[in-house]
Amino acid sequence: MVVDEEAAAVVRRIFALCAAGQGPSQIARLLKREQVLCPTTYAYKTFGVAHSSLNLNDPYGWSDSTIANMLENEIYLGNTINLRYSTRSYKDRRKVEHPREECMVLENTHPALVSREVWDIVQQVRQHKRRPTKMDEQNKYSGLVVCADCGSTMVLHRAHTMSRSYNHFTCRTYKKDVTLCTAHYIRECILDDVVLEDLRRVTAMAREHTQEFAAYIGSRQSAEIRKEARGLERELTAMKKRSRELDSIFKRLYEDIVLGRITAEQFQTLSGSYTQEMEVLNRAIPEKETAIQRLREQVSGTDHFISLAKRYTDIQELT
Repeated sequence: MVVDEEAAAVVRRIFALCAAGQGPSQIARLLKREQVLCPTTYAYKTFGVAHSSLNLNDPYGWSDSTIANMLENEIYLGNTINLRYSTRSYKDRRKVEHPREECMVLENTHPALVSREVWDIVQQVRQHKRRPTKMDEQNKYSGLVVCADCGSTMVLHRAHTMSRSYNHFTCRTYKKDVTLCTAHYIRECILDDVVLEDLRRVTAMAREHTQEFAAYIGSRQSAEIRKEARGLERELTAMKKRSRELDSIFKRLYEDIVLGRITAEQFQTLSGSYTQEMEVLNRAIPEKETAIQRLREQVSGTDHFISLAKRYTDIQELT
C-alpha cells in the first residue's frame, strides 16, 4: 500500500484537531471554510474514481458523519478489519454491521497514518462526546463531573446574561426531580482552580521527585493492571479450554462418520454450530492475548507522563 501524503496530511490534521478537543461538526466546518476537498471529490479529481455520493457542486462538503467515521476507522491505525458486514439471508441482502469483537482484526497490515498515542487519545475523547452549546462553546468537563451522592453526571449551566464566572454545575438528578437529590452547586471557575492546582502539584512532583513519583504511580498502576490482566487471563484460559474441547468433539464426529455411526447429513447438522463457535474463538483468542500484552505494556505510561510533566512546567489554563 502506497501512502498518499496529501490525503494523509488531512487525516493527521483531523485526528490532531479531535485530540485537541474539537468535535466532528467543528472539524467539518473548519475544513469546509478552508476549502479542503472532501474525500469523494478528492478521489474523483485525483484518481478519477466516482463514488455514488459524489457531488461536484459541493466539493468541500465535509459532514460530521464523515469525520466521525474517519475518527473510528482503524485503517488509519494500520489495521484491517474483515467480516465487518454480512447479509441477513440470501433473500434479504441488506447489510448488517457486526461489533468489533465479532470481526477479524488484522493488526499492522499497512503503514499507520496516526500513532497509537494519538489514536488512544482520540478514542478517549470520543467516549465523552461533547455537544456544542448554543453559544458554540464546549464543556471541557463533559462526562467527567459526577454527583458524589447519586452518581449522576453534573449539568453545566451557562450564564447568558452575566460573566462566565457564573457558569455552574448542578446535579442532573436534582434537575429532573428536586426530591431525589440535592443541587451540589459548584461554579465552573472554582472547579477550574481546583483542577489546575492539582495538576500543578502532580506535575511539580513528577519533575522534582521523579523516582518517588514513578514508584508511587507504578505501584498503583501495577495493582490495577494486574487485577484487570488476571480477569482477562481467566477468560483466555476458559476460551483455550473450550477450543480444546471442540477439537476433541470434531475428532469424535469424524470418527463417527468414517465408521458409519452417523450420516453425512447428521454430521453437517452437528458440526455446524461447533464450527461457528470455533471460528469465534479463533478470532477472540488472539484479541484477548493482544489485550493482555497491552496491559503489560501500560507500565511504560508512567515514563510518558513524567516526560509530559517536564514539558508543561507552567500550566495557566484548562482547555
